[in-house]
Amino acid sequence: MPDSRASAQDLDRVASGLAACLPALNRALDRRVGQDFAQPKPPEAQLALLRFVARREGATVREAAEALLMRPNNVSALVSQLTERGLLERRQDAADKRIAHLYATARAQLELAEVRHLQDRHIARALQCLTEGEQDALGSALGALNSLARHLHPAPAAE
Repeated sequence: MPDSRASAQDLDRVASGLAACLPALNRALDRRVGQDFAQPKPPEAQLALLRFVARREGATVREAAEALLMRPNNVSALVSQLTERGLLERRQDAADKRIAHLYATARAQLELAEVRHLQDRHIARALQCLTEGEQDALGSALGALNSLARHLHPAPAAE
C-alpha cells in the first residue's frame, strides 16, 4: 500500500471503526444468544475454552492459555468451573502426573453446537436486513478479517 497521508488517515479511520464496531457486535450477538439459550449461557471465556478444547482434544492448560491469550491461572480456574459443570474432562498425563489433558464432554459438544446454531441464526437474520451490496461487502471482507485476526495474535512466547 502506498505510504501517503491520505492512506494513513484511511487506515486510522478503519482501525477506529473496527475497534468500536467489533466489540459492540460481539456483545449484541452474545445477548441475543443468551436470550434464546435453553439454560444459562456459559460466559464467553468458558465458551472460548470449550471451543479450543473441542478443536484440540488433549490440549493442556498451558496450550489453551497461549492459544486464547489468557493467563494459565485464569484458564485453570475456567477448567475447574467447566469440570464442575460436567462440560470438561481433565485427564492426567501418563508420563507426567503434573500435566492434565483436557477433553470436552458430549454435553459440552451439544452446548457448543447450540450456541453456534443460535449465533448463525441471529447473524443470518440480521444479514437479511442489509442491502445486497452490504451483504456482498461483508462476504468479501471475511478473508481480510481473518487475516487481520491472525496478524493481531501475538507470536508464541519463546521457551
